[in-house]
Amino acid sequence: MYRSRIIGLGHFVPDNVVTNDDLSTLMDTDDAWITERTGIKERRLIKKGSGEGTTSMGVKAAQMALERANVSKDDIELIIFATLSPDLYFPGSGVLLQDQMGMGTCPALDIRNQCSGFVYGLSVADQFIKTGMYKNVLLVGSEYHSGGMDFTTRGRTVSVIFGDGAGAAILTRETDATKGIQSTHLYSEGKYAEELAILGPSTQRWIPEIVADYDEDDMRYHPYMNGQLVFKNAVVRFSEVIKEALHKNNKTAEDIDLFIPHQANLRIAQFVQKKFGLADNQVYNNIMRYGNTTAASIPIAMSEAWAEGKIKKDDTILLAAFGSGFTWGSALIHW
Repeated sequence: MYRSRIIGLGHFVPDNVVTNDDLSTLMDTDDAWITERTGIKERRLIKKGSGEGTTSMGVKAAQMALERANVSKDDIELIIFATLSPDLYFPGSGVLLQDQMGMGTCPALDIRNQCSGFVYGLSVADQFIKTGMYKNVLLVGSEYHSGGMDFTTRGRTVSVIFGDGAGAAILTRETDATKGIQSTHLYSEGKYAEELAILGPSTQRWIPEIVADYDEDDMRYHPYMNGQLVFKNAVVRFSEVIKEALHKNNKTAEDIDLFIPHQANLRIAQFVQKKFGLADNQVYNNIMRYGNTTAASIPIAMSEAWAEGKIKKDDTILLAAFGSGFTWGSALIHW
């Protein structure tokens, strides 16, 4: 059985930098309030009318990953696109990316696991490669959050957290069992599905009904998050799935060269870091610059860490994510 190995990483974020002070002109908030609760200082948001979107950002991240991997788009045999913010209700963004990149007729698969989307996608890509079905897989995580956020005081607990951006990875077949993805671990708990969700529009509230009955005070049209419950579950599930990955591979926290958590909240990452006794140089966080980019957060962080020389040959890399669904997962990689 083959292993799968990441051979190229790429990312893209919009040029438009929005600071906490910028948000304070739109809502009742300030830099101290946001920083204390999230660790975020700024985020990148798409400028309306720029023509940028979920797919176009994914294309730019994918092109960077292909270039770094020295792989042609024609060598890609499967596209996996993780997002909660597709350009269209349907079809998914995977086929739109395929078209914009001028690729052939390889299959395109869309992943809807929100903050855990990249880890879920990584696991799916790993299985396809390990079985020998595909050799080269393009995995993209891209999110355009800002178009659906409520940038008023009413929506501040959510809107200050999220940013726009995309990340991508190229995975290929590896015959050395000591290299590449060593294991992935995935979970979900649907009873908490509505604790972090958008409840409308949906198949229960189609567009004509929404237009006719739209009430600007109806928060179902904007993301809802039960912040305290999400935080409590996140720190527990992060810990569980990290322990499982370490145990599966006979590793301890000391063996981890770099831990890259989903960039949900700096306080969560710091809690997990302290729990496992990880040094600052063992953890990579960039949420202070980009906010929470959901399915894009881990690949953006990986791409930056690699470019900064913090991911090197033979390093042991640990990924973990938790988010809407609730879904969570981890992956342990030997670079």
